[in-house]
Amino acid sequence: MTETVLEIRDLTKKFGQLTATNHIDLDVESGEFRSVIGPNGAGKTTLFNLISGALRPTSGRIEFAGEPIADLPPHERVRRGVSRSFQITNIFSGLTVHENVRLAVQSKHYAGLDRTEALFRDTGSFDTMNDRTDGILRRIGLADRASEMAGTLAYGDQRRLEIGLVLATDPQLVLLDEPTAGMSSEETRETLELVNEVLADQSIMLIEHDIDLIMDVSDRITVLTRGEVLASGTPEEISTNDDVQDAYLGGGRDE
Repeated sequence: MTETVLEIRDLTKKFGQLTATNHIDLDVESGEFRSVIGPNGAGKTTLFNLISGALRPTSGRIEFAGEPIADLPPHERVRRGVSRSFQITNIFSGLTVHENVRLAVQSKHYAGLDRTEALFRDTGSFDTMNDRTDGILRRIGLADRASEMAGTLAYGDQRRLEIGLVLATDPQLVLLDEPTAGMSSEETRETLELVNEVLADQSIMLIEHDIDLIMDVSDRITVLTRGEVLASGTPEEISTNDDVQDAYLGGGRDE
């Protein structure tokens, strides 16, 4: 039986009179690649903000690994296994590539320890963290760039580094908010191939505008419009859904 990693029920977020998400129900299974699509203003990023903890819901329920998380702060959600990348590259440009990943590894390594425990941690743990950092850099193809300043990397490599930061937190669920924004078609495909390779064991939720690519990589797709779920299903089900065609894909019904 497939395990449900994320369970969302009746999730609503209002900003005054504006309803950004409206009674959303959504499940993500272990190891699933779920894409979230919809026009601008559909509520995609708001949904990710609610899952990651950047926003608190007006009403509704969010459960991760069977536990409620709607009231937890973002860092506690990361500690439990929810990690996120953003539309804008989120790296420390003034640190080296190695230092960026090492900080992410360290944050996970010391999670849950109080100051005394962290201070007197076995010195062997530093070797463990360095080994973990080096391993991640090899997996994302940046081992030979480890000593370079992150801010000097090409844009595509900065996005690659950001995937490494996500991987360093040992997530169960990864939220990728337009990780290929600003990339060429070739760079987009290379990035999503990397995601599939290094995050193969994780559940992934992806916001992406390249519909052809979405259809290639997704196990299931959720379509949002006006803050509501219009449809959810396999790529084939979504591509042949008349409501989705009318509202988003632009195909329309055959009369």
